Amino acid sequence: MTSALLSLSALLTASALAAPTAAAAPRNDGPAAMSEGWETVHGDDLARITGNGESIPSLSATGRSLPAAGTSAVAAESETMALQSVRNGKFTATERNYAAPNTGVLRARSAEVTGAWEGFAFEWHEDTQTFALKSLANNRYVAVEGNYSGNTQNILRARSTGTGTWERFTLYHNEDLDRWALQSALNGRFVAMENSYTGSLQYALRARSMEVTGSWEQFVLYKIEG
Repeated sequence: MTSALLSLSALLTASALAAPTAAAAPRNDGPAAMSEGWETVHGDDLARITGNGESIPSLSATGRSLPAAGTSAVAAESETMALQSVRNGKFTATERNYAAPNTGVLRARSAEVTGAWEGFAFEWHEDTQTFALKSLANNRYVAVEGNYSGNTQNILRARSTGTGTWERFTLYHNEDLDRWALQSALNGRFVAMENSYTGSLQYALRARSMEVTGSWEQFVLYKIEG
């Protein structure tokens, strides 16, 4: 696979991020389906791809903030990543300061990786052939809120201390597009960035699309070296 991992230095020296790819609005009807050209990524695949690609420097080396003492535990078999939305060019952050019930919600709102807020450990689960995402901001696993209602139904939130179906995702890579996609094990939906939302949940990540229709569900992964 061609690596989708780019250096942060190259990213920051660019005059501007490329304009988001034009695409149809996400589909919410019918059975979930993966479009042609997307391949399932396993634990060894992710390690190999990130090992061959360029990376974001260690957060400690850049002087940016790390998790508070006692909250930075990361599983041995994991890759620490930053997740950038193709739709708006922003990095996903954990909103650890949001009030309940949205504490820990994931939003693609950061112009750069400023620290632990934008860091996630991708932990491979061999038995389920899925990944769990642990936020470095609060040391919690990302869950799909299947019991929420309205616009917040199936929103992604870093709030779990353990992993189950709520916290597991299938990771896909498209070599031709050099893009990534996440599918929730809870509801079979693909994660979309809610670009059209307003207010505090604008750019929130939600597992709600029936297929990868375009930039709404596409992400770029950057390895964070520890």
